[in-house]
Amino acid sequence: MKTHRLDKTDLSLLSILARDGRLSKSELARRVGLGATSCWERMQRLEQAGVIVGYRAEVSLRALGPAVTVFVTIELGEHRAENFDRFEREIARHDEITGCWALGGGFDYLMQVVTRDIESYQALMDTVLEQRAGVARYFSYIVTKSVKDAPPPFDLLSQS
Repeated sequence: MKTHRLDKTDLSLLSILARDGRLSKSELARRVGLGATSCWERMQRLEQAGVIVGYRAEVSLRALGPAVTVFVTIELGEHRAENFDRFEREIARHDEITGCWALGGGFDYLMQVVTRDIESYQALMDTVLEQRAGVARYFSYIVTKSVKDAPPPFDLLSQS
């Protein structure tokens, strides 16, 4: 993926949008210190360049009813390309799996699962195992509370 050189204003715009994506364009422009048109043009440029890839709402799971978040480390039994492909295809089929990352190191994958309760989590894992997705072992880590959930430090990640 191509990296983009971002100036201080771009980084400020990204940081503000990551924390509050519902700001009006005029308020965003005010906070960044630009005119509305100039701010809008920067946003469009960042979207077209693939730096901004979408907007979404943060939803309180607690407000929807009971929910449990589980992080799961996965180790596959065999490490051939077709094994990774089969596992990734199986994971893509399940909406309860809200994130999955391939890892370098001791485990092959880290998954994030959000379900109603522990029983529905276990039913999901049983289904994944029954599909012969290549899982040799997995370890479940139940989230008891969120300690920090913040956007990345864009200014520290930038090449500027």
